[in-house]
Amino acid sequence: MTDISTLPLDDLNLHEAARPKAPPVPEATTVHRRQGQQLAAIHSHYLREMGQIGAILQRIEARDAPPEHLKQLVLSLDMAENFRAFGSLCGRECHVLKFHHDIESADMFPRIEAAGGGRFREIVAKLKEEHEVVHELIIRLAREADALAETPSEANFIQAGNTFRKLEEVVRSHFGYEETELEEAIGYYLGSI
Repeated sequence: MTDISTLPLDDLNLHEAARPKAPPVPEATTVHRRQGQQLAAIHSHYLREMGQIGAILQRIEARDAPPEHLKQLVLSLDMAENFRAFGSLCGRECHVLKFHHDIESADMFPRIEAAGGGRFREIVAKLKEEHEVVHELIIRLAREADALAETPSEANFIQAGNTFRKLEEVVRSHFGYEETELEEAIGYYLGSI
């Protein structure tokens, strides 16, 4: 994959039109599909956290709270340990999301690819490529959140807000694709996650 760290924010995309479709798993039953839906339950936690941050950003944009209060508002969430444990506002959640993707890339995806006789190779490659985009956005958001905490200016708030929205858009799209295309494979080949 090419170096995406220098791309402008607007160019960090998932190229959704290039997403391959997963082959059907004819042997998969309703039970297998339910097992595969466990991934969506895991993803919903990340989406709830992102929703909380999005709500905070909307409050600040509506002038219900000044940009200087973003740090205080974010630290009042479940992410309150971020600064202490990880040194950034994005810390814990970004660390956990990266860990989630690392497990998928190192364990779940190779197991599905092997059990499926290579039929999921294109899907796995695309999902790993998308993980790289998510990780780049996480790195940028962490950096921008730290800059905002250091210098709570309108410009830093706007930059962090734009990156957050891009991350949220990318993560929602990625999760939906992953959940849809791997539902049968996870249940049938892995039993559950």
